[in-house]
Amino acid sequence: MSRDLKELEEKIGYEFHNKQLFRQSMIHSSYANEHRLDKLECNERLEFLGDAVLEVVSSDFLFHRFRQSPEGDLTKTRASMVCEPALAYCAGEIQLGEYLLLGKGEEATGGRGRNSIVSDAMEALIGAIYLDGGFANAKEFILRFIMNDMEHKQLFYDSKTILQEMVQSQGEEPLVYELLGEKGPDHNKTFEVRALIGTEEIGRGTGRTKKAAEAMAAYKGILKLKEM
Repeated sequence: MSRDLKELEEKIGYEFHNKQLFRQSMIHSSYANEHRLDKLECNERLEFLGDAVLEVVSSDFLFHRFRQSPEGDLTKTRASMVCEPALAYCAGEIQLGEYLLLGKGEEATGGRGRNSIVSDAMEALIGAIYLDGGFANAKEFILRFIMNDMEHKQLFYDSKTILQEMVQSQGEEPLVYELLGEKGPDHNKTFEVRALIGTEEIGRGTGRTKKAAEAMAAYKGILKLKEM
């Protein structure tokens, strides 16, 4: 059961004039199919629009924030900030998955926590804000909830690459990731992984995928190495 959308409006600090447009941004295709809605009534078209708005705003932000960075570096940074896991992370901060309208099957298989679904919903929400309140409101939302706290987020998003570079520069023993275990049903597993330099554990993380758990372990490893 999805939560009251009024609560989500309060979280994001934006009140929709067109409530139906807001609701549509939360309608997953599984819900539309199950309730025999027109395919155009799910959030996929809004996601398409929101993706374009997000690219413009993030590009403009990075262009002015990193005035000495060449095009290649800007492209790489933008990709890390607006990729699926990154958007899912941002969606998690406002618990966006709790407000989605999902079909029963998608609900039962953990759809509210699936990166692909919540990241798409984040883009759909951007598209809806853009249509309802214009570019300035969409930009404000993106800067507040996606392009915020960049230093921390880049460490998190690029954690495995950054940790690898740190370990190599120190000439330490090789960095390896070890799967400690997994639990839960196939559709909703949780993995636990630890990062090791040689035989020394430097970080441990959990996630819905092995890759996500490795990223968390790497992030904690970076924080530990920075303290040393």
